[in-house]
Amino acid sequence: MANANDLSQSVIFPKGQKVANDHFIGAAWVQTLVPAGDIFNCSVANVPFELCARNNWHEHPGGQILLVTAGKGYFQEEGQQARLIQEGDVVRIDPNTKHWHGATPESWLVHLALITNPQKGDAQWFEPVADNDYKKLK
Repeated sequence: MANANDLSQSVIFPKGQKVANDHFIGAAWVQTLVPAGDIFNCSVANVPFELCARNNWHEHPGGQILLVTAGKGYFQEEGQQARLIQEGDVVRIDPNTKHWHGATPESWLVHLALITNPQKGDAQWFEPVADNDYKKLK
């Protein structure tokens, strides 16, 4: 496995463009690999996160699947404990389930994000994950 601090050695697919919106804390990148369309009924993006980077709470009307390709991170659904996710994990997120995901303080995270049933609408974004809550995770 590559050095936990060396994101450049972990990206299988293109790293993409740095995310430039208020839906993330820390640096993350997105590279669309398969755009949403009528044939496959999903979109696929490569999403690398630097150490401590994470997205805000959000939900997808059509659901989401994460395929972790490198590093370690956290995933949490609203009302549940956060859990560690790492290379090889598959995370299935039911439609309209409020959740967040991102890297640990010690490791970058890279996952493929599959947005299922994109015709049901775009993600709805909510508040950031509180720093105090994030810092308590182990």
